[in-house]
Amino acid sequence: MHAVFVFDPPSQVGRFFTPELLAELRRHVELDPALVLTRYEGPALARAEVLITGWGAPPLDARALENAPRLRYVVHTAGTVKGLAGPEVFARGIQVSSQAAANAVPVAEYTLAMILLANKQVWQLSRAYTASRRPPGLEAIWSAGGNAGRTVGVIGASAVGRRVLELLRPFDLRALLYDPTLAGAGELDAELVGLPELMERSDVVTVHAPALPETRHLVGAAELALMRPGATLINTARPSLVDQEALVKAVAEGRIHAVLDVIEPDDALFDLPGVLLTPHVAGSVGTELHRLAAGAVAEVAAAAAGRPLRHAVDPATLHLRA
Repeated sequence: MHAVFVFDPPSQVGRFFTPELLAELRRHVELDPALVLTRYEGPALARAEVLITGWGAPPLDARALENAPRLRYVVHTAGTVKGLAGPEVFARGIQVSSQAAANAVPVAEYTLAMILLANKQVWQLSRAYTASRRPPGLEAIWSAGGNAGRTVGVIGASAVGRRVLELLRPFDLRALLYDPTLAGAGELDAELVGLPELMERSDVVTVHAPALPETRHLVGAAELALMRPGATLINTARPSLVDQEALVKAVAEGRIHAVLDVIEPDDALFDLPGVLLTPHVAGSVGTELHRLAAGAVAEVAAAAAGRPLRHAVDPATLHLRA
């Protein structure tokens, strides 16, 4: 079985695949690790039965598929395949695999860390300590919220949302969940509630819903107004899910705090002491990229052996994915 990498820039392959992973990959398919396509053309593509794609891979449109007549599998080493695999791909019977589940792991870990730090008001106390060069008094420290008995609201039972709920289990925290696609929370160890109730009751609200036309500004001015004074909103999903203008206003008023790993460009956010901004680092970075590559290798091995792909994308539900 012939396989080819499609990464742009090609140097990303070395970031994802260690020499050991490349050696394992070559046990299952014919592959030239030095050949990395950035466009869907050339003799290597014409022979390819498997495409191993990554961030930056262009969309597989009708012309690309014409140039890949033997293509049977697309194994994506990142999360969403919405911009990669369109209806033409699935119509041709090509199986598509995604590492969304693997990428959910670091996002959920980041979220857990931010939940625990937010409830202890760590960055607010840190900024006060840094500015005054003196530790806050015991009264200020003891009055920090703490985690015992606090309530966390999770918006969206996506792969990340579910993983966050799993990670919350060992802690003395109550979990609420809003997801209109669910009939019940069941095994998720969370109380299923409506969005207004979740916003009212939560000390931390974390957003993990898919970005769809109907979820644009899912958290808007009305929802932000329901949040408890001093509560924190975390967004690691997509900027469009939160009305950023309304969020800036709410944080500037000092009512709530925010942890944002995804934003629309807005200089006002950088001037707000109640906002913690991170540059889209919740997802896989560094050694976590190797987890994505290892998952892709496992999928290629399954394809080569004629076994079902473990993380095959269902085209019927793709539009509901993050």
